Amino acid sequence: MVDGQERLLPIANVGRIMKQILPSSAKVSKEAKQTLQECATEFISFVTGEASDKCRKENRKTVNGDDICWALGALGFDNYADAIVRYLHKYREVERDKATQNKATCISSQDKDEESSEDKSNQPPHQQAEAPSTRV
Repeated sequence: MVDGQERLLPIANVGRIMKQILPSSAKVSKEAKQTLQECATEFISFVTGEASDKCRKENRKTVNGDDICWALGALGFDNYADAIVRYLHKYREVERDKATQNKATCISSQDKDEESSEDKSNQPPHQQAEAPSTRV
């Protein structure tokens, strides 16, 4: 790999995104993919650098989604910032719902395990199933 290419977005991903937007009959040259790869990488670096500077001034080490949204606005990309803020809120909502669902599933599973063990403890000792032992 040529120096500097390791910091670029994967060209296959860039090409895939380009093809999703273009008509199916359109072809994308290697040069076009490389150009957009460099531009997208530079844009991400530019926005991330601004967000990172903000974090450094606030004595924080981790850049989060809110910092990226702030940086987009601070750099004049208000239209993008608004869209990203909406996406970020929706993403967090979905993640919160998943976590709540997983928690409910775990609690339900624990309740079933407790019921199962209670059922076994009510059985006479000769009917209780023993867990198989694993000896090494």
